[in-house]
Amino acid sequence: MIAGASVAQSPQLHSPHLFAFRCAVAYAAALGVNGILLPFFPVWLKSLSMSDFEVGLILTLPIIMRVVTAPAVGLLADRLKERTHVLIVSAGIALLSAIALLWSRDFWTVLIVFGLQGAAFAPFIPILESVTVMGVRRWGHRYGSIRVWGSIGFVAITLSAGAVIARLGGGVVPLGTIIVFCFALVSAFIAPRLGPANAMPKSAMARSSLPFTSSLNLLMIGCCITQSTHGMYYAFSGIYWESVGFSGSQIGFLWSAGVLAEIVFFFAAGSLASRISPVSMILIGSSVAVLRWCLFALPLGFEASMLLQCSHAFSFAFLHFGMQQKIVEVVHESRESSVQGRFFFYNGAFLAASTFFSGAIYHALGQHAYFIMAALAFLGLLVSLHVQRSGWKV
Repeated sequence: MIAGASVAQSPQLHSPHLFAFRCAVAYAAALGVNGILLPFFPVWLKSLSMSDFEVGLILTLPIIMRVVTAPAVGLLADRLKERTHVLIVSAGIALLSAIALLWSRDFWTVLIVFGLQGAAFAPFIPILESVTVMGVRRWGHRYGSIRVWGSIGFVAITLSAGAVIARLGGGVVPLGTIIVFCFALVSAFIAPRLGPANAMPKSAMARSSLPFTSSLNLLMIGCCITQSTHGMYYAFSGIYWESVGFSGSQIGFLWSAGVLAEIVFFFAAGSLASRISPVSMILIGSSVAVLRWCLFALPLGFEASMLLQCSHAFSFAFLHFGMQQKIVEVVHESRESSVQGRFFFYNGAFLAASTFFSGAIYHALGQHAYFIMAALAFLGLLVSLHVQRSGWKV
């Protein structure tokens, strides 16, 4: 169980049948969507002869849409009798938008359809996180051993898509997105139903809000600033690797190397959580992110790039797990979806800004643009360090 979590009383005395497995399938589906969109959707956009600016804009719009929809749906989900119904609606609409991409070829059509897809699928992961974390609190499930299957799903889809694209070309990307969204829709139907969240005790009502200056809020901001540095990586790493001669299969292996390192971390997370505090995890991950992007700006061969990709376990997984661990410790389950929505909002807002400006920065500086990402990661590190040094205040 995540360190510091306590199992609360709930209307359900026992965990739903195959709770961990059903959540794991949903994570595999949700992250499997990213497994094809993040590495290969930009490559497909370039195959349509779109400029770096247009690519950056198309990749930014769905992030902005997610920023708007995820927090609002999170607040709604906390008030629903069954929040997993949101997963079904989210995956269903996203699937329809993926089908529409089959007939989308010009800039404006792709921009609108992909933006709608981002808005539709935005609530899926934060609502799934809230369901999983409720299971951690109520019945002592291990978050890391569930969440790791999202990373495994990402690797499986990325490697499979890379092999297919190497054989058939980037034109198959839209069809691939339809397949992964079908998987997401199926997983939404089998996700565990937990019913409404427990009511917050009256003694906790007075501190139920989350002011901007609270430690949790500032920690989320610092964490998300650092994580936003992945925006340029998501948008242009595949394009860069293709430009230096790496094949589709090699690009798939490069993406998978980082997620494989992430998988190793999640399997070991339970043990690490008993030795490293959540804030310390975020500080370690932020420090490695600074180093990662400094090295990423240098010309590296395939083997060196593979090795550097393993630092993704720190620049992403350490930050994500540390933040989820802290949320479990200090947030009541009746506010789980809304807090997850706020975390998703910060993540999306900073990532949207990073992705949007990455087009112009990458066009001007090329691979050296990653030095800018290193500086941004350092800013996130400073914010998180401030939280640690100022002491914890809810």
